[in-house]
Amino acid sequence: MFSQLILNSIIAGAIYTLVALGFNLIYGATKFFNLAHGVLAAVGGYSVFFFGKTLGWNIYFATALGIIFAGLLGYGLDKFVYLPLRRRKASKMILLVASLGALTAIQAIIAILFTSQFRTLSQNTGAQKIYEVFGGVITETQLVILITGIAIMTVLALILKYTMFGKTIKAISDDEEVARIVGINTDKIIGYVFFIGSAIAGLAGILVGFDTGIQPTIGLGLLLKGVIASIVGGIGNVYGGVIGAFLLGFVENFGIWKISGEWKDAIAFALLIIFLIFRPRGIMNK
Repeated sequence: MFSQLILNSIIAGAIYTLVALGFNLIYGATKFFNLAHGVLAAVGGYSVFFFGKTLGWNIYFATALGIIFAGLLGYGLDKFVYLPLRRRKASKMILLVASLGALTAIQAIIAILFTSQFRTLSQNTGAQKIYEVFGGVITETQLVILITGIAIMTVLALILKYTMFGKTIKAISDDEEVARIVGINTDKIIGYVFFIGSAIAGLAGILVGFDTGIQPTIGLGLLLKGVIASIVGGIGNVYGGVIGAFLLGFVENFGIWKISGEWKDAIAFALLIIFLIFRPRGIMNK
């Protein structure tokens, strides 16, 4: 049981990491809570369902299309909703409400097109390949989730540290106004950040779809866990989001060791409240 709880915690942490990475990346550049970030996970999952299961296209090609489509939708939201509001000096509260409207609208469109019925992305109706690790078991899909989470985290960290694009993102995150003064096209870079962050969110939704399945409201649950992980780790800090995601995964899974699994969300929010009271800046400073 102990080994299984550790494995479950690591898998949950990998999923939350993908959501928190994209969320923190966007927050660092824009300084507002993009609530529509969660629904982009559902967009990625349902894109794969449409291309891969409805149209019967190659599942790997459908997955790539799902990631790209989620990224393009996030880019479009910035281009046609958030950017005009930023240019009109809209407050962060207005941007927050706009993102909430985008989340509600896109979620409703998904429900209209695909109904609210629970869907699964796996094309293999048989049992998944299972691996035993120190007495616990992990499925092939969960192993892919773990490897993907580590790979995305590593690539993003390398981009932010060693590339000019990554340094530009850091400059905008530190002070967008000064970055604009020294010649950085901040609107263009923020658009790219939205594409990358949204694509990562879409990938998270796709992986969850292969593991457990999808429904139109899946994005909201993932968003809440991603936001909690971001705040616990340090809002706006990409590396802190990773630490917060795995901490949340362990606290959730070990918290329900002796009690019902229905308490998992309550435990997550209890962790959030504890950090907001005693360490609101999170584990790592911005």
